[in-house]
Parts: sequence; C-alpha cells; structure tokens
Amino acid sequence: MHRSGLIELEVVMAVMRLGTFRAAAQALSMSPTAVSNAIAGLESRLNVRLFHRTTRSVALTEAGERFVARVGPALREIQQAADEIHSLPSEPSGTLRINIPQSAGQLFLDQIVVRFLARYPLMRLEITSEARMIDIVAEGYDAGIRLGESVPQDMIAVPLMPDIRMQIVATPGWFATHGTPQTPDDLYQHQGICMRMANGGIYRWELSRHGQHYALAIPPRLATSDFFTSLTAVRAGLGVGFLPGFYIEEDLRAGRLVSVLDDWTQPFQGLCLYYPGHRHIPEGLRAFIDFVRAG
Repeated sequence: MHRSGLIELEVVMAVMRLGTFRAAAQALSMSPTAVSNAIAGLESRLNVRLFHRTTRSVALTEAGERFVARVGPALREIQQAADEIHSLPSEPSGTLRINIPQSAGQLFLDQIVVRFLARYPLMRLEITSEARMIDIVAEGYDAGIRLGESVPQDMIAVPLMPDIRMQIVATPGWFATHGTPQTPDDLYQHQGICMRMANGGIYRWELSRHGQHYALAIPPRLATSDFFTSLTAVRAGLGVGFLPGFYIEEDLRAGRLVSVLDDWTQPFQGLCLYYPGHRHIPEGLRAFIDFVRAG
C-alpha cells in the first residue's frame, strides 16, 4: 500500500480511539482539516461511510466497525515491524551469501573476508566456491565474484583488483633443462600445467602481439581446476604454467619462477564483485560493497 494509504488507516484508528477529529489531529501532529480530508478521501474510495459525525462527537458506523476490526490487527503488525526495523543494531549485521570462482577462493579469503569480518563483528558470510557460472539471484546469493568480462549486463559491478595479465612461468631448472621458449610455437615442446574448465575442456593459452593471435592447446602433464594447485605444481618443477600475475609476484621476485614471452600476454579486466541493482540494498551488503570500494 502507498504511504498515503497507511496514513489514512492511522487516522481512522486514531479517530476511533480518541473520539474526535481534533484529538486525533493532535496525536498525529496533523491539522483537523487534514484529518477530516483523510477520512473523507478513504470513505470516497471505499464508497462507504465509516463515521457518524455530529457537532459534539464522532462514532463508527456499522461498516466502520467491521472495517476497523479487519484493518486494526494488520496495521498493528505493520507498526510493530517498523518498530523492530528501527530497533536493529546500528552496526551492520546478518548473513551475506556470496558465490565465487574456485580459483579466487584463497585470494578472496586473505585479502577481503578476514578484514571485513574483523571490521564488522556482527556480520556473517557464507561463501560458495565453484567453477560453474550461475545466476546468483535464482540461486539465492546476495552477490558474486567473476572476471569483469563475465559479469551479466543487468548487474552492478565493483572492481576488486586491477587488470590481470596472464604469464607463462616455470622454474629456472625447468627452462635450463628443456630450453627457454622464444616464440609461442616453442611452447609445444614443453609439458603444461593446465586448467580444466567447468565444461570439461582444457583452457587454451591465449597470446597476441602485433596482430598475431594464438590459442595454444599445450599438452597437459597435469590438469587442475584451480590456480593454487597449478602454482604448486609449477613450483615443484612439473612443467610450464599459464598463471595470473598477482598469483606469482612473490615467486618471480624471489627467483623461484621465471616468466617468458611477456610481450605476448595482454591485460584484461580483473575480478569484480557484482550484485543486483535493487533500489534498496540490504545494510550488510551495502557495508560489504563500501568496504570493497575503499580497498
């Protein structure tokens, strides 16, 4: 019901309870004229008289008594619900359900979840990590995380990180034994630590430079479904991997891994938090969105 309709019902209940338009007007901080107009407007729409009026008193008609008997409990429920909302803690609370890719699980936990829960002790998070892409609304999630290019157009996206660049890496020992690739075609002479996609296929390594494009199906020595397992295998010297730069920064700095063919890998939009563009965003989700935006 529109807010004006609720006001009319509040006016009816106040007049019934207090017995005069003037007393109802004082209780509701309205003018007597506004109270009279509210009653007249409701009676006009219902096409029934709710009150008998004299110069000295106001009393419910039989129809008015039936109307109040039905409307009164419902109005009290609405008022109680409003009071309960206003009495909620000012600190964000409740549960957020978030769907994330398997490959982002550890990163998301380390960089965002731990700090958010420390900042908002009344909040709870339920995180589901999976490879498949889902409809977060249909499956009951408050928000999701995907690469920017995969976020549905009807969702609002908030970047979680800068653009990503994939890098071709292996241990120094691997390249010393098997040779350092000088061209994309040289990668076919190596064994890959590859990603198995949700559809069952092996992810092709996409490279481009100066108008040349490759989608390489490197022979997999090991296929995994998450980047952290792939990184562990590459660190162990089992083959060459194609990994996001932010996963391997420390390994490159420490010399544990070596990156090759860097000029063949192009950046693309990184992970985004996304959520439905509802007019009223729950307080807990709003706190989470603001936390992500603040970095």
